[in-house]
Amino acid sequence: MPPLVCASPSSFADPRDAGVNVGATWGDAPYPVLVIDRRGALVGLNAAARRLLPHGNGDGVRRHLVPSWLCAAHRRLTDGSAGTFTGPLTGEIDERRYEAHPTPSEDGAVVWWLIDDTDRRVAETALLSAQERVAVLSAVSSRLLSTLNVPRCAEATVSMAAEHLAEAAVLVLPPQGRRHSLTYAQRGRPVQRAQRQIDPRAVHGLAEALQGFPPVPARWIDPDGLPDWVVPEGFAGPVGSVIVTPLPGHGVPAGALILLRSGTERAFTEGEEIFARLFAARAGAALSAARLYTEQAAITTTLMRELLPPALHTVDGVEYAGQYRPARDEERVGGDFYDFHPGAEASQETLVVLGDVAGKGLDAAVLTGKIRNTLHALLPLAGNHDEVLKLLNGALLTAQHTRFATLVLASVRRRDDRVHVRLTSAGHLPPLIVRRDGSVEEVPTRGTLVGALPEISSVGAEAVLGPGETCLLYTDGITEARGGPLGDEMFGERRLRRTLAECAGLPAEAVVERVQMIAAQWLGTGRHDDMAAVAVSAPAKAPAGAADHSGAGERAGRSG
Repeated sequence: MPPLVCASPSSFADPRDAGVNVGATWGDAPYPVLVIDRRGALVGLNAAARRLLPHGNGDGVRRHLVPSWLCAAHRRLTDGSAGTFTGPLTGEIDERRYEAHPTPSEDGAVVWWLIDDTDRRVAETALLSAQERVAVLSAVSSRLLSTLNVPRCAEATVSMAAEHLAEAAVLVLPPQGRRHSLTYAQRGRPVQRAQRQIDPRAVHGLAEALQGFPPVPARWIDPDGLPDWVVPEGFAGPVGSVIVTPLPGHGVPAGALILLRSGTERAFTEGEEIFARLFAARAGAALSAARLYTEQAAITTTLMRELLPPALHTVDGVEYAGQYRPARDEERVGGDFYDFHPGAEASQETLVVLGDVAGKGLDAAVLTGKIRNTLHALLPLAGNHDEVLKLLNGALLTAQHTRFATLVLASVRRRDDRVHVRLTSAGHLPPLIVRRDGSVEEVPTRGTLVGALPEISSVGAEAVLGPGETCLLYTDGITEARGGPLGDEMFGERRLRRTLAECAGLPAEAVVERVQMIAAQWLGTGRHDDMAAVAVSAPAKAPAGAADHSGAGERAGRSG
């Protein structure tokens, strides 16, 4: 619809001169006011409206032009086709946005009050954009911090960057040797990863970003000069705009993020560059945390490998088996431990150690590792239990801790079809022997604990195991396990003896398995201390070659 035209305001200084019945306040309003009669003619406008409306020449007379959107609204209102207005009418005048509020008069004319709504809309748009970016950053933090896996965190970073910031994103991690890990993402496409030898200096600002320096402005980067490895395969069209921003980590740069838009997309604005830096800050923190966790996990795994109980097996015709259950399911090591040192030759004794360090968890495990390492160094003296315990006690007293330990040493050797065991206790529970007929005996060895007193004493004992008989070494985590019908009764030595009696003639592995199973059933879901048990058994059937101490087949592949 063409704009309405009206006579010059000088023709109608007051709408009442044109027979329109309106009030007098409209002319003093601080914002534009137009009076349009029922025929659609502009019959009045105040000073603000005169300054606002464009001018046109008609018949040599300067006339004001009413915008078409307002003219159409006036006609709908006056002919009754508009019904009830549900909200303000809006339209543009000279690239500004205005709201038009009508006030009808009795004679059909309408006073239109125009309110400039441009700044409010700009502010609302900026606020909405800020809210959306805050929501994106919140989602980024939540998603990225939910994983401590570096590759998955990298994939999530580029995926969200391509979704919210650009058409495509490339994550460049710090080099490992001469190669960089690259992760690519495009909207609607799967993430791709690659390991390449690249020259970061080929991308303006990338080498600096990988060193943690502030990013260079996007307008400084020439999209036409990007090397081929930057642009993901299948990228739509030539690159039209680029952002290179660092990923700050915890004291060390976590990498750099490259954002790409095609030539048909709008260029990155200054506000989007700032938003990209905020995004990169959160991604860098998440990647840095994931890398730190991975490094610590690798260190923990390496150290834990040395603290875990060794695998026991048959050596020189003697069966060995052991099981360890930490106090907490999430822990793998603690205060109870056992160790196993076969002799260099079949004629030499195998040393078995089972102990209990005061406390539980990682602190106790550290002392456990110290004891095991010390005993390993004392293996040349393993034939003299008293000397070994004396030297171990001195080593623990010089350490920077206040913990002590109990343990039992067992030196084992097979002679014909019998297994001879020398046992020495250092404050530990006495070992138990289950005979072939189901009877259970206690080995009479005793001594003082190590790591607490300057001087220690011990009394050793010897035992002989016939075919099918077992010597059990165990910690107090088994006998002191509280459970039963009311959940507060200890498992006790009596129940342990009864359980062992039922294991008569069983191999070592079955004995340990049954003891741990019965103790676990007694516990139920209750809390418990560390529990460890080691069984030394003479096989029910003598292995071939036992009489001449031939253990070469069993000795091959075992660890000391």
